[in-house]
Amino acid sequence: MARAYLDFNATAPVRPEAKAAMIAAMDLVGNPSSVHSEGRAAKAAVEKAREQVAIAVGCKPVEVIFTGGATEAAMVLDRLPGNPGVAVQGTAHDCLWAHRSDSADNASVYAMGLANSETGVIADVPRKVDGAWQVGTQSFEYLLLDVVQAIGRVPFAFGWSGADMALISAHKFGGPKGVGALILRQGIDTAPLTLGGGHEMGRRSGTENVVGIAGFGAAIEAAMSDLEQGKWARVEKLRDTLEAAIVAEAKDTIFVGKDARRLPNTACFAAPGWKGETQVMQLDLAGFAVSAGSACSSGKVKVSRVLQAMGYDDVTASSAIRVSLGPDTTEDEISRFTDAWLARHEKFRARAA
Repeated sequence: MARAYLDFNATAPVRPEAKAAMIAAMDLVGNPSSVHSEGRAAKAAVEKAREQVAIAVGCKPVEVIFTGGATEAAMVLDRLPGNPGVAVQGTAHDCLWAHRSDSADNASVYAMGLANSETGVIADVPRKVDGAWQVGTQSFEYLLLDVVQAIGRVPFAFGWSGADMALISAHKFGGPKGVGALILRQGIDTAPLTLGGGHEMGRRSGTENVVGIAGFGAAIEAAMSDLEQGKWARVEKLRDTLEAAIVAEAKDTIFVGKDARRLPNTACFAAPGWKGETQVMQLDLAGFAVSAGSACSSGKVKVSRVLQAMGYDDVTASSAIRVSLGPDTTEDEISRFTDAWLARHEKFRARAA
């Protein structure tokens, strides 16, 4: 029986539009920094993608800085003037936590994820009052939004968010791996992410990944088309069907964030005592690709920091798995998955009795 890929939050399959754009870009001989015809052709491919990204995320093309991914883009937190302290949302991705200051009380930057990769929970963007971002009792000069999981799945516009910075990664919506972008509000002065020849408007030196960037632009354009056509509404119904089938037979299952606003494709649930990594391995053998925690922490057997931050105990946090659907996920795949999970859950309960 064919495998079912249910790990879209880790990475999405490359879209046909992205493949076509990358194949075409492979025939571009020139360096985008060269002034001859070949160089200008490569530069045009980069600028076309910059325009595609800007339209998709609601920003100006000049605010799009291509990087090797969202993790690299997060380095901007160490490049702001005066090296201000950074406070980080408790459930944020590890790429933000890596820049957290020891003393968050004196921080002037707040970094957060808009949609959580493990749970799908969508956070509220802080309010800006008298020129400062208000988070609880603290005020911050800058706001950085990690919108990696949100782009193409829920409406978002950098302009209306008011944020100063945002992070994007192409492979989450069907682009190639290893390319992303920092969205940096025009007028904010930062040191370059990398030093060298002054590429990307002086923000990130190094010859641009023309092939990857071309795929990035095509993928984000296609992803926004899916969103506008309402394709994720069908996915949300499949996700709800999955959860209903599980809770009907395994009433002790804990669904994380079920009553919160979530991404339409994400189900995170735990059967306390049944290790998440054990479930992932058993389901993999049964033909299903799912995750326990963030893919960036794969191979590390540890309790989910995200679920701990949400108040779950260690037993529950270590027992959770994430099932994340895509636009092409089928009813048959969901039916087969729930049958497989419930069968293995019954065996787990029998052993635990």
